[in-house]
Amino acid sequence: MAKQPQKQQSKPHVGQEPSQSFTRQDLIDALNEDLSREYQAIIAYVVYSQTIKGAAYMNIAEELETHAKQELEHALKVSYHIDYLGGTPTVTPKGVKVSDKAEDMLRFDLDNENQTVKNYRERVRQAESLGEYAIAEDLREILRDEQEHQNDLATALGIDVPDVSRL
Repeated sequence: MAKQPQKQQSKPHVGQEPSQSFTRQDLIDALNEDLSREYQAIIAYVVYSQTIKGAAYMNIAEELETHAKQELEHALKVSYHIDYLGGTPTVTPKGVKVSDKAEDMLRFDLDNENQTVKNYRERVRQAESLGEYAIAEDLREILRDEQEHQNDLATALGIDVPDVSRL
């Protein structure tokens, strides 16, 4: 009896998880990483909004206060979904970079927002792959805010919003 050749399984596209191997626990873990980033953003925006100096940065300093409040809302939504999925929300923020230079602080924030946007785009796909459409919708709302933060920071720096699809 001749052996039948085994079919090769197709690999997922780069950046995508195969739906059968990505689990609820994987989503919980990924959301906890996102939650750590939200905590990082809250801390950074609170500190930066109060310490940024220079007339050129006064408008963005006010905007950073608004961003801090939005990041807290994001943290609450993400925590809710982690709990809903059966996980425990993390209590540990990612590290926050500081500087005496306003431009450096804005660049740190922009770098963090770029990564956050990239992560939430992936998280939407992952939530949908598990049939968690309500979670995906909330993540889309968060993503909309994060992209606005990116735009605010890039504008304050006088640059175009970076293309995060290449990160």
